[in-house]
Amino acid sequence: MKTDNCSFEGVEEFKYLGTTLTQQNSIQEEIKNNLKPGNACYHSVQNLLSSSLLSRNLKIKIYRTIIFPFVLYGCETWSLTLREKRRLKLCETRVLKRILGRKRDEVTEEWRKQNNEELNDLHSSPSIVRVIKSRRMRWVGHLARMGERRGVYRVLVGKPDGKTPLGRHRHRWECNIKMDLHEMECEGMDWIELAQDRDAVMNLRVPQNAGNFLTS
Repeated sequence: MKTDNCSFEGVEEFKYLGTTLTQQNSIQEEIKNNLKPGNACYHSVQNLLSSSLLSRNLKIKIYRTIIFPFVLYGCETWSLTLREKRRLKLCETRVLKRILGRKRDEVTEEWRKQNNEELNDLHSSPSIVRVIKSRRMRWVGHLARMGERRGVYRVLVGKPDGKTPLGRHRHRWECNIKMDLHEMECEGMDWIELAQDRDAVMNLRVPQNAGNFLTS
């Protein structure tokens, strides 16, 4: 590719501002690359997360202030499928099991690992998927208010030329936005028009059950 007397090599993927961009616009590699430093950070603090000297609330704060930023870097632009949601939930479940520990069975009086439903009941903070959805809604409001002169806005609303390939259409970022609006009972509304109202966007809240451990 040549532009302004400069040549750029065509590659399968490259990293830009910490985000992995692929030729197929796949988010799987991006999430995979984010989970690597997130897992490394988890292993470095796992002794703290299982320590009996720290309160449960403090352990949750350690998780959300140290591990969260690595895993969720650039999540505002993610177009999540069920596969990616499950992958992120598994990551969070592993951390919560370390934080919340084991539970004593009332019948057998033996200690056992807590299941996902029990973890969900004990974890009062928004789940990782819910956090992604909330950040995505704030980001779409910011984009929509940029105006037509900004290149990012033109890319957002632009319709590229050419034909779509045969088969099932790829899950797009805009589809996620429409699904989020449906969960907030705003289905059918023009999300770009809605986002022009900053106060309206800030008041939108993704329901708690939209991102818990048991939903897809």
